[in-house]
This record gives sequence, C-alpha cells and structure tokens, in this order.
Amino acid sequence: MKKISEQYITMIAPNANAVNNGRKISQKGGFVKRLCSEDGAFYMGECSGSGKSNYITSADFIEEESPVFRCSCPSRQFPCKHSLALLFEISQGKGFEVCEIPEDILQKRQKKEARTAKAKEGKKAAKPRVNKAARTKKIKKQLEGLGLAEEMMHSLLSAGLGTMGGGSVKTYRDLAKQLGDYYLVGPQISINRLILEIEAFQKDGDSRHYKEAARILVQLRSVVKKARAYLEEKLEKEELEDDGSVLFEELGGIWKLDQLQALGLKKENACLLQLSFQVVYDDARKEFIDIGWWADVETGEVAVTQNFRPVKALKYVKQEDTVFEAASVPILTYYPGEMNRRIRWESASYGPIAKEQLASLRAHAEDSLPVAVKKVKNHIKNTLSENYAMLLFAYQRIGKAEDGFVLQDAEGNTIQMEDMPGMEGTIHQIPMLMDGALLEGQALLGKFFYWEEKRRICLQPYSIITEEQVIRLLY
Repeated sequence: MKKISEQYITMIAPNANAVNNGRKISQKGGFVKRLCSEDGAFYMGECSGSGKSNYITSADFIEEESPVFRCSCPSRQFPCKHSLALLFEISQGKGFEVCEIPEDILQKRQKKEARTAKAKEGKKAAKPRVNKAARTKKIKKQLEGLGLAEEMMHSLLSAGLGTMGGGSVKTYRDLAKQLGDYYLVGPQISINRLILEIEAFQKDGDSRHYKEAARILVQLRSVVKKARAYLEEKLEKEELEDDGSVLFEELGGIWKLDQLQALGLKKENACLLQLSFQVVYDDARKEFIDIGWWADVETGEVAVTQNFRPVKALKYVKQEDTVFEAASVPILTYYPGEMNRRIRWESASYGPIAKEQLASLRAHAEDSLPVAVKKVKNHIKNTLSENYAMLLFAYQRIGKAEDGFVLQDAEGNTIQMEDMPGMEGTIHQIPMLMDGALLEGQALLGKFFYWEEKRRICLQPYSIITEEQVIRLLY
C-alpha cells in the first residue's frame, strides 16, 4: 500500500474546498469498492455521488512524481473531489482488494509513454529558433521606452523627489502605463513603487518612505543604464538569443522552463527542504506572492519559490501552501542570479524529513559572522540585487541585549537581531524559545539585511534547524 500524507493531498488539490469535500466523502464511507494493483502503483474506487450511477475514479502512480487522476464525474476540477477522496482512503490505510490493471489503463499508459518519448526526441532534434526580425523590433522598442524612463529620472534628479507630488504624480503614473507598451514591465513596476513611497511620505512625513524612494530611483537608474548597454550590444553583435542575463527578467521578461534548462540552469535529482513560507501583497504589482524559502540538502544553497497571483485573476491561480516534507525533484530549474536564486520544477515526490537531511543542512551552515556579513554586503551592493540575503547560519547562542536580542558565533562575534522594516516580524517569538536548548548550538535560516536607520547589517530569524526538526518562526 502506498503511503500518502494529508500534506500531499492538500498540495495537489485545486483548492481548499476540494480537499474538504474529498475528506467528507471518505469520512462518510462514500466508496462502495476499493481496488489496487499488486505493485501498489494503481488505485481505483467506485464512489457514490449525485448521479444515477456511481463514479469510477482512479489514481495511477506509474510515474511517482506526476500521478494521473481520472474520474467519470462531470467536474472540471483536477483532481476532482472524488480523486482526492480516493487519496484519503489510501492515506488512512483502508482495505483495497488486489486487482489486475484494467486494459484501458494499460493502453493509456502506452500512449502516454509514446507521447513522452516523441516529445523527448523532438526536444533533442529541434534547435532553438530565434525570429531575428521580431526580436530586433522588440529590442528597438525597449530602447525607445528606456529613453522615456531616462527623461523621467533626469527630471527627478534635477528637481528632486520632493517635486514628485500633486498633479505630477499622475504624469508619472501615465508614464508607468506607457512603459508596458514598450515591453518594460520591470521598470514599470519600479516607477509604481516609487510613486507609492512618495505618496506615503506625503501622507505621514516618515523619512523612511523618502529614503526608500531614493533607493528605488537609484536602482531604477542602474537598471536602465545597464539595460541600454546590454540591448545595444545585442543589436550591434546581432546576438539575439537568450543568454541567461538577469537583465532579461529585470526588464519584465518571463522565462520558460525549457529556456532555462537549455542554458544549463538545472540540477537533476535534487532534494529540498522548505524552511519558511509567507504570503505578501505587492501593491506596485497588484499581486499576491506566495514565497517559499528552500535549502538544497546536498549543498546547503538557499533558494526561493515565488507564485504570483494577480488580484484580477485570484480565482484562476491556485495559492501555494507550506510544505513540511522533503521534496525529491527529478529536474530542478534555476533562474539566473547568484544568491537566493529563484527555482521551479514541474514534478516532485514528497516524504518525511530524515535526520540525515537536517544534519547535512547544519553542516553546510556558515559559522562565522564576519564571513557571512561580507557575503551579504557583496550581494546587496549590486543595485540589481535585493537589499537582503537569506543564509543558513550555525550560531553559538542567542541572548538578550539592552536593545533586544543578539546572535553570537563561535568566535564571540555578535549581530543585532531585528525585524526587517516593512516585513512580517519574528523577533517577538524568540522569548517563547527560552528553554536554552534552542538558543545554543543550533542553526537557523536568517535574513541578513542592511538597516538604513541603524546603519548596520541586522539579522531576522526565519526558522531554527535542530538535529530533530525544523522550528519555523514564519510559516
């Protein structure tokens, strides 16, 4: 019998209602027959429903990472509630009668294998084609839009951010909309952020908004300058193919998995542990973002998953959730970048976290604060990078200080622990961990960031990694 956790069922379900409905079907004894193949790869159930005849639902795990669900019900959800109910029956260890795999399922397997093989052959044979005329036209259009953005920045730098108020805000907002027509979604979002910070400053007079606006303007200026040189060089050398530059995404480009994999940005048979999860709302993008922080068990590299859910399309985009199990990923795909690269994958299998996996993460954790801080400074001084970095760090102890908490490494170096301004806090949870064991000789996932107000690098803890478990301070 296959082992399936409720966490797994929740992850593959289209929404929470489907999970609840599937659970109810299972709890109420909705199945009149349960069958499974001798090898435990195929499961089938006959389930009573609202129709005249029972529904036949099945789950085929011939490919562990991408199971196939089928059901005779008319639902358009995938998997439907009956398929999820079948998974609940499996997870609860209910009795399944051993059966032969139906002939139609075997035929469908063969057809799927043939399609997969044909697709692989096509991928190997096909060479990436670039429509040079279309790509050239797009780049020229982007350069034209960058010219508009440069004019705006020159005006602001000459007159000062303080002039960005009243009626002029509408002018800048109109410019931001125009940039979308020039394939410059990235700069468009940056200008929207700039406007939001200036409007907030005008409302409450808090200097933090003004400083953040200045930081955004500097970053935007750097992006525009580097992007112009990058695009002009592409035109001059006629090198129009994808090259893995971070500027592609900074300008608003959207990567496809096959593009990234063709650039070699992938890893086979990766094992990942999610150490933290949060949902944030980005007002400049008008999107909710589901953010998962993951660590590679083999290397200790900390990476991020991001699921963007536009407000206008919330009902069409499934929200991601916390994952408490280890993810085994056949092909892990990376986005261009250096620290905390974004990652994606098409399929994965999940299982309990082993002590050996936790031990590996602890062994890969940085244990010197001077070294960690140097890495962070090198990262954030790049204007194209975030103003923080997530690292695994092995600490000697966490203790109280006059103005809060400090973390100490084995050499006695310390760093102030603070919540990053504008982000969900975790420091308030540290007193709940005051049992000694968690505050000495452990490892953590932490956000190292530069706090402008205090003019120093600070650390916000996200989770603590012990020999036995991961204790999350932020889900």
